[in-house]
This record gives sequence, structure tokens and C-alpha cells, in this order.
Amino acid sequence: MDGMDETSKRILEPYQYLLQLPGKQVRTKLSQAFNHWLNVPEDKIQVIIEVTEMLHNASLLVDDIEDNSKLRRGFPVAHSIYGIPSVINCANYVYFLGLEKVLTLNHPDAVEVFTHQLLELHKGQGLDIYWRDTYTCPTETEYKAMVLQKTGIWLGVEWDDPQRGKHNGAYEGTQYFKCRHPRGGSFIRPNKANFGVDFLTAVKDRYGLSDAQHGTEDMLVFGNKTVEFVGMDSIAEQQSKLNQLVDVSVCECAVSHAGQKEEISRTCANIRHINLSKNLISSWDTVTAIASEIQNLETFNISENKMKFPSTSTSVSNVFSKLRILALNQTDITWIEVLLCAPGWPALEELYLSSNNITVLERPNNVLQTLKLLDLSNNQLLDGNQLHLIAHLPRLEQLILRNTGISSIHFPDAGFGCKTKMFPSLKHLAVSDNHISQWSSINELDKLPSLRSLQCHNNPFADTEKNPETLRQLIIAKISQLEVLNKSEILPAERRGAELDYRKIFGNDWLAAGGNWNPEKNKPSEEFLAAHPRYPSLCLKYGAPEEGELKRQQPSTLKNQLLTLTIKCPEKPEQKPVEKKLPDSMTIQRVKGLLYRLLKIPGSELKLSYESSKLEGREVELDNDLKTLQFYSVENGDCVLVRW
Repeated sequence: MDGMDETSKRILEPYQYLLQLPGKQVRTKLSQAFNHWLNVPEDKIQVIIEVTEMLHNASLLVDDIEDNSKLRRGFPVAHSIYGIPSVINCANYVYFLGLEKVLTLNHPDAVEVFTHQLLELHKGQGLDIYWRDTYTCPTETEYKAMVLQKTGIWLGVEWDDPQRGKHNGAYEGTQYFKCRHPRGGSFIRPNKANFGVDFLTAVKDRYGLSDAQHGTEDMLVFGNKTVEFVGMDSIAEQQSKLNQLVDVSVCECAVSHAGQKEEISRTCANIRHINLSKNLISSWDTVTAIASEIQNLETFNISENKMKFPSTSTSVSNVFSKLRILALNQTDITWIEVLLCAPGWPALEELYLSSNNITVLERPNNVLQTLKLLDLSNNQLLDGNQLHLIAHLPRLEQLILRNTGISSIHFPDAGFGCKTKMFPSLKHLAVSDNHISQWSSINELDKLPSLRSLQCHNNPFADTEKNPETLRQLIIAKISQLEVLNKSEILPAERRGAELDYRKIFGNDWLAAGGNWNPEKNKPSEEFLAAHPRYPSLCLKYGAPEEGELKRQQPSTLKNQLLTLTIKCPEKPEQKPVEKKLPDSMTIQRVKGLLYRLLKIPGSELKLSYESSKLEGREVELDNDLKTLQFYSVENGDCVLVRW
């Protein structure tokens, strides 16, 4: 209000008196905070701040009269000094001065917003006075409506946890803001909100390097103003510590913006890895602003920030040129937005996108070509065919699809016993907690040329087999190159046992479907090959199952379970071979105990293996004391070899 005439200055004395009383400046700080995202030109935002403060303070002058207040901010109210008529006239004068400033914005909606808010203010205040003076108790709905109209600012917020909310952003028929969840929104006072801090402030606070730690011993007084000087030694020490930081975690530190330009690059030049999860980042532009000042950024975790992402393709820059790992879990990003941002990630190797409500995928054209790991867990994909759209990422080695709702896996470009061209480098696949119900999907996984590790817990197909060991053996037999299943290594002996058992279990089905020991007559049906695509290769590996192996199992009596085995000591020719009948359920540990009593050799020193007429010239080690003879496919007539 500079440059006013003497008359205006006299009229405004009550207002100037109120301005000298210390306030919290919440509205000014609120406007500045929002402008980090809105980017209103500086001259315009200054007018908006001034008008907001004018209306607020003028309404306080009137409010103190209407409420018969004695103090405001701990000092006598203005009307107790200047009188009620002068204060009322002053407040009204300030309202119109505010309108005069609004007109300078030259915006068609500015006057309409100004007028609407003043009308709402007076409606709310009028209702409050009416209920007080007529001793009327309003309903809860009436009172809440009045509170929204009265003096003061309310913020509409949507909670990350929808259970904390009350509505969808609409109140009494007016939609104040929009929510993703129908009951995720509510209104709060500005002093209850945290508008966050800049990145560097959070780093200093987290690592105990904030300016406050230097104390206030270096003080000089100029008139009424106290100025603090921090010694150059302290600054250099702090700068040195910040420059040494390589791994930075400011998780849950209320970071909302980047801060002053180039301040991060001057202070933290050596940062390589940042955890910025669970903060107040609301825009991808803020992420870019922070990253642009860190030249060698390799790992960036921005999970659990509700952000606005670009809606058009971003220009390629070198901001993320060295970024290898990026986590965007729970950020509400879509796959389309991923592809729009991806041109800026030329070296990205790991991308985590868990819990983002991604349902539809699109083929990445000329982007994400360096990606080695992709995590899409907890996104409900429309169907398993969505995977075909990302199947040609040339370097993808690990794909995490836990709880994605897929019910089937199919690679239509490859037939029985052939390898697919899809996912050429995929080594590790996680499909646990899905709806895969058919064994045919497990058969399809054998088509992946590089698959070595599989996690498939909690899928309906597993319910078809009650014994978990048998279930594991079936999966191992169906996927030839698998080395790790559900985080447990597959040893060679386990694979051999699983494949021999599989060959035996489905031997009669093979014969019934047209299989034959004579290669010229061996023509199993398409239906059998679809259910057991590896069966022909198992026959080539171990030979076709013999007729004796395929006899129907006899009743499970102890006599029928006993194996007649010959026990030899090849390195002790003086020890004569011994024939023993042992149950096939006997563990290797118990076999060693038996041999200890027989040969008087400590079991811990014994090394066992066995020979079979079906595996001429080969020995199979019995190297796991907890496994049974049956596990190793030891059969009647085999020879157990003992060494020590």
C-alpha cells in the first residue's frame, strides 16, 4: 500500500496496527508452497498473496467486533483503540483495495473468484452470529457447511490410506477437488498440513549436517537486527562431509521440491544412490530437477510418492544418462507413462513398478532395450497375453510377476519340444500368488531358452498334487534347464530322480496314446504330447520305460516295498559282497547306520553310490543323508557301492 495519500493513511491506521502484531503468515507460505507446482509468474503470485492477506486481516478486524473480543494475538484489539466505526470503515475500505488489486491480474475469473469467496465469508460469519444470538443449535451438517464458508482456509487432501478420509472431494453438492478413492478425501486446516522441505535441507537434517548445529556463538547486532555469521572453517567442514556422501536416504523426510538451482550440485557432487521414497514429491518435474544436479546418479528409489507424470513424450536429455536402477513402486504410474519417460533412461537395467494398478502393457519400441530386471508385481494385468508385448526386450533376465492376476502362460510361436523366440535372455521368472490353474502353463515354460530359476508358489495348479515333494518333482521334470525352484537349488541327483519317476509314472499313458518301444511304431497322440511335451526327450535320455517298470503297483505292504540290493566295497576286494533286503523308504543316513554295524566303519566316513543295469558304466552318488532310496530311484537288483 505504498504511495497512498494522507486520507487513506488515516483511514487505514487500524489495519496497519493489526499488521504490526506478529502472525504465522500461513497464507503467504501456503501460496508460495503451491506455486512450486503451479509456477504462476512472480508478479502475479505476489498480487495474489497480497490480496489474500488483505482480505484475511480485514475480516479479523470485523470479526473481533462481532465477537466482542478483547485481545488479538495477545494485544488489545483494534476497535478498543480506534473505536468501532473507524475499524468497520477501515475493514470495508481494505476489501475494495483488494478488489482494485485483483483487477490488475487481467484474468476473466479473478473478480468472480474474489466476489464468490467474500460472499461465502459473510454467509458463514452471518450464520455463526445468528445461531449465537438466537440460541439456536445447528445440525452437524449445517455447522460443517458454515465452517467451510467462514474466515479461514481449508485444504482438500486425499490420504494415501483411504480409511482416513470421509468423502470424494465433494461436499454439500459442491465438488471442491477429485479423489481416486470414493472416500479418500477430507478437509484440514493449513497448520495441520506439512508442505515439505527441499532435498538438500532433508539431507542435512538426516545426516546431522544442518546449519543449526553450528550454534549461535558468532553474532553481530546492527541496530535492532541480529545477524549470525558462521565461520569459514565450519562451512568448509560441513561442505566436506556433504561432498563425501555417496549413498543418501531421505525416506520419509517430507521432501517436496528440489530447492535452489545448482545448490545440490555444489554441495553433494558425489552422490550415486538416492532413496527418496515416502516423501511429498508430486511431479516428475521435481524428480528431474533433483536428478539434473547429480551427474553420476546410478540408483533412484522414488517409490510411494503420488506423482503427476508427463502426458507427452519427454525430450531426451542426459539427466538420467547413468541411471541403472529405478524404483517407482506405488506412484500410480501407468505403462504408457513409463514408455513416455523411458527415452530419458538410456542405460536403465532394473525397473521396479510394483503396486501401480497397471492393467495394460504396450510394446516398448526403441526404449528399455538395456533392461535386465522388470518388476510388475501387484498390478492386475488383463491376461497373460499382455506379456507378449514385452517379450522382445533383448536383455531382460529377470521378470517378477507376483500377484498380477495372470491365469495362463502361452508362447504360440513354438511347438512341442521347441524353443520360443520370446524372452530370449530370461533366466529368472517369479509367478507366485497368481491364478495359473493348468499344468500346460508349466509345460510352456520349457520353451524359454534361458530359464534357470522359477518361483511359482500359491497357484491353483499345485492343488492337483497333495504331496509337495511329488509336486516339485513334476515341475523339475517338465522344465529341462531349471536349476533353482522356489529358491531351492536342484541338484543333479534330484533332477535325475524326478525325470526317471516322471518317465515311469506316465509310461502307461504313453503306451495308451500310441507310444511304442519300436521307434518305427512310436507315434504318441497330439493330446499326449500337449500334456507331456518333454516325454519324448526323456525317452531319448534314459531310454523308453521297460515293461517291468510299468506294471501296476501292488498293494503297499512291507514285502512289496523291500528292495534286494547287493552291497560291495570296490576298494576292499577282501570284503565279500553282501545281499540285503531294504525298504525303499529307508534314508541314506539309516543305510549308513546299517553298514556301520555290518562293516564296523563310522557312518560319517562312508561314501555311498549305486550302479544299475539300466545305467551301465555309470555311478550315481547317494550324497544326501536325509533322502530315501526311492528318491534316488534305487530299484530291485541294483548294487550299492561303499567307500571310506
